Amino acid sequence: MTSDAPRFILASASPRRRQLLADAGFAFDVVEPEVDEILSANFTVSEATCWNALRKGLVVARAHPEQVVLAADTLVGLGQQIIGKPADRAAAARILRRLSGRTHVVVSAVFIAHLRRGKSESFSVSSRVVFKRLSDRMIDNYLALIDPLDKAGAYAAQGHGSAIIARIIGSRSNVIGLPLEKTRAGLARFDVHRRPA
Repeated sequence: MTSDAPRFILASASPRRRQLLADAGFAFDVVEPEVDEILSANFTVSEATCWNALRKGLVVARAHPEQVVLAADTLVGLGQQIIGKPADRAAAARILRRLSGRTHVVVSAVFIAHLRRGKSESFSVSSRVVFKRLSDRMIDNYLALIDPLDKAGAYAAQGHGSAIIARIIGSRSNVIGLPLEKTRAGLARFDVHRRPA
């Protein structure tokens, strides 16, 4: 970034989004938005992620209007149902049993804004994830390796994901929590670029 480029704020509590952006070469500050995520049977998974990303982003952007702010939201959809984060380990096991042997969609919405310039944009990316057929033992073993409570769908594609995922169709970074391919292009439109190598 040049010295006169706007600062970049990630409006997210997600360590996975922080890691993805850092690994991609971006320098940024983090401000965690104090916003409750909304799940509603009246929303499709795409609508829910877009609405949540917008709400998170605007809370932080209004407090930092002179800076570029990026917010995101990721949810899992199975058929017409939205699957968010499990309330406890038992709920996580139930979610993984539902996903076992099936293909589900992961949708991430991204909202970028620079309020001082009156500029904002949003987009969403969908990937499909095919799960292996999971026995109760496989589920128990997997849940012993991760903390599922902060993860939509009760799982993570990175780390031990290969224990339960057969394949990912589409953007892998999207399944982790931020579609880097479109995010890099979106940030560039706000004059935010990766650090030079």
